[in-house]
Amino acid sequence: MTIGTLSAKQKRAVSWWRDEPQYDAVICDGAVRSGKTVAMGLSFFLWAMSAFSGESFALCGKTVKALRRNVTAPMIPLLQGMGFRCAERLSSDTLTVEAGGRRNTFYLFGGKDEGSAALIQGSTFAGALFDEAALQPRSFVEQACARCSVEGSRFFFSCNPESPGHWFYREWICRAAEKNALYLHFTMEDNPSLSKSVRKRYERMYSGAFYRRFVLGEWITAEGLVYDFFSEDYVQTAPEEGFERWYISCDYGTANPASFGLWGLRGGVWYRVKEYYFDSREEGYQKTDEEYADELERLAGEREISGVVVDPSAASFMEALRRRGYAPIRAKNDVLSGIRVTADLLKSRRLVICGACTDAIREFSLYIWDDRAAGDAPKKENDHAMDDIRYFAATVAAEDAGGFAVTFAER
Repeated sequence: MTIGTLSAKQKRAVSWWRDEPQYDAVICDGAVRSGKTVAMGLSFFLWAMSAFSGESFALCGKTVKALRRNVTAPMIPLLQGMGFRCAERLSSDTLTVEAGGRRNTFYLFGGKDEGSAALIQGSTFAGALFDEAALQPRSFVEQACARCSVEGSRFFFSCNPESPGHWFYREWICRAAEKNALYLHFTMEDNPSLSKSVRKRYERMYSGAFYRRFVLGEWITAEGLVYDFFSEDYVQTAPEEGFERWYISCDYGTANPASFGLWGLRGGVWYRVKEYYFDSREEGYQKTDEEYADELERLAGEREISGVVVDPSAASFMEALRRRGYAPIRAKNDVLSGIRVTADLLKSRRLVICGACTDAIREFSLYIWDDRAAGDAPKKENDHAMDDIRYFAATVAAEDAGGFAVTFAER
């Protein structure tokens, strides 16, 4: 990539600090794959190296791993091609950049939860870049901004849209003028490296709220069915043979229903072949860990199970499974990220629900967004098969599939 290959919107994002120096910050939001991340990264490093020497800067992401993938990995070769010397130290999460007698240090921080604000306390920075800003807690972002006390410091934000009730939308985007921030909205057309065929593929990946957010770049409220695209067309008959691996996913419940799914991999596709579903309220009695373990064994049959993905709160059930020789895996439990990954895998037919899974099929038609929640959240009703499917998608299938699903696993 060269400066000449950037779109007009990207060029403005890259050079705003030089051409429009009256602003203290820049905010770039919009569609996925719209070219805002690379423009923001390039802008941040060029500004820092032209304005300062011997200073420290903050690079902030949802996790340090995501930050390296999204920002430093593409930026380092780009900067080196422009004559900068870059030295990344993984052990200390730092990146040192030198050029023309100037040398600055960039510190990498992950803002994954409210406790992350403590990681940045006591530091002094000349500027901060926030990649995926809407995925970071308000306390973390505000603490990082507060640490930028060097004269001439500036803020660089990039994000995909979320709910219009999100704190970042209300505090920064709606108040951009008050914050003296330049606001730039990106669409896929602003990324010259994205072909029309790839753009169409992204448009097919999403539906409902996720389509409006990630393709159209709108800050809108999620409403209606969570998987609004799911229909009988997504239900298939399970293949009779040829499976390469087997897993079981579990949403464990005592007072609430329990849902287990048996998954088989065949030709790069994960099939939910069979399921077990028990509603203690409907049946009038509860089952113990050992009784649920018995049911799991019956579901597995004679198959060799590679792992059992379990609700991370079900510690006693995981211990019961260990005693029987199973390998329990703590499920990844970021709800919104898991829903996005599940939807991607279902729409791309890499995750298939088979006809025998009647309770899962029933829940797909009843699983809805909670319109009373402060942010995006599905209603805690008709969600037990939905949860075990989400656990499996985020923990096993996304890691196996590569491509787009893995792209959003961090989210």
